Amino acid sequence: MGGTAVTAAPGQEIQQAVLDHLQRLAISLGAPIRATIHDDRVGCVVPLEVSADGSSRVAGEPARVAPRAAPGVVQAPTGQFGPAPVMDLPSPRTAVPAVPAPATARDREAAAPAPAPLPDPESTPAAASTPARGFDAVAEEVLGDEPVTETAEGAELLAEPMRRINAAVRDGRIEEAAGLADRTVAEASAVLGPRHAEVLHLRELTAYIAYLAGDPVRACGLSLDLARLRRQALDAESAYGNVQSAATAWRAVRDPEEGLRLGRDLIALWADLAAEPGPAAGDPRPLESARARMVRLTDRAAKAARA
Repeated sequence: MGGTAVTAAPGQEIQQAVLDHLQRLAISLGAPIRATIHDDRVGCVVPLEVSADGSSRVAGEPARVAPRAAPGVVQAPTGQFGPAPVMDLPSPRTAVPAVPAPATARDREAAAPAPAPLPDPESTPAAASTPARGFDAVAEEVLGDEPVTETAEGAELLAEPMRRINAAVRDGRIEEAAGLADRTVAEASAVLGPRHAEVLHLRELTAYIAYLAGDPVRACGLSLDLARLRRQALDAESAYGNVQSAATAWRAVRDPEEGLRLGRDLIALWADLAAEPGPAAGDPRPLESARARMVRLTDRAAKAARA
């Protein structure tokens, strides 16, 4: 996908691995994305649209093509920027503006792949002045030219390991990136302390990598922990960014019982932030959408219990 191999897990069909990857992209963006699937086993090119709720549909008539050497190759999806590390590099981080979410599918297809704030699947387009938050903000940093650190001691201690982590993410070596990130967090915590700004920044990267690795439960839990720490430090802006990361990961949790457990923690913290001065107070609709998902998860859990 976008030049990076998508590998199936043992016993998993490659088609399912590709679809899972596209679903994570759509969920993180909060809007449908389109991709062209080249399936050389049957000699077809299939246009596919994956929605933000994880559902997918064929977006046009399949076309016959001559077989190629490698089956299951996927072209880069069209649409806006999302957190997957396969898009083209943006301009330098300090010059990247926020981009409003397009209003229609035609607009989404025509939009340049520039970073955008994480929209909620059930809201109206985000305001152009809204900064990138959550996993979108982390993705901007990962795709930037240089690692982003917050302090002088952080630049000296962490620039090189963060450069290796970012390179691994960009190359699609997610398992390697996860291991590097965990080790770097442990080392930085021992030197700087577990609540140091650089350590919290690294933990945001760790949560993002967990999300890319297909572990939304861990990504959500890490993001919620960070949001609590940021709220205790009276940093409402960063806390809300972490809540948005947690919400993105939570939407990818398919087990209804797990979703309900995480959702209760997420909504309780989110409601507390929304009741205080800060960006969460001025952005109520995503919280209402999260509450609506809790109703759907409750229904799904009840049906599963009766089955």
